[in-house]
Amino acid sequence: MLRVYLDNCCYNRPYDDQSQAKVALETFGTIIIQTLIRHGLLELAWSYMLDYENMHNQSEEQREAIQQWASCAAVDVDESPNIRAIARYAQSTGLHPADALHVACAIEAECDYFITVDKRLLKYQDERIVVCDPLAFLRVLEDEQDET
Repeated sequence: MLRVYLDNCCYNRPYDDQSQAKVALETFGTIIIQTLIRHGLLELAWSYMLDYENMHNQSEEQREAIQQWASCAAVDVDESPNIRAIARYAQSTGLHPADALHVACAIEAECDYFITVDKRLLKYQDERIVVCDPLAFLRVLEDEQDET
């Protein structure tokens, strides 16, 4: 079963202004992925970085709704020396420190995909994980289904 890590921006996407087609499509894609997780068709990874960033969410309602996803996770990653080492490498390629820690958490959790709507993060490449947006991920799933 594929294991995915959704960046904090994916969890917040449904709360963004939906008047732009791109945002609305990314929201729809994120909701489909979350539905697949809830139905046990994908494994979710959670991390201390998601907890940390979500804790700073200004909206209590959003913060509580997002935090519920932690209980759906197959794995919850805590800070470790290995995560810090992976993050240092990711940061050396130009990622911001928090983004590098998210990617490192996903790698440590042995995720197949890191899903984000952050343009800067979408440019990151690492042989240990595929970084893509929700719609690209859904196309991958569709292609895999077509092959079977």
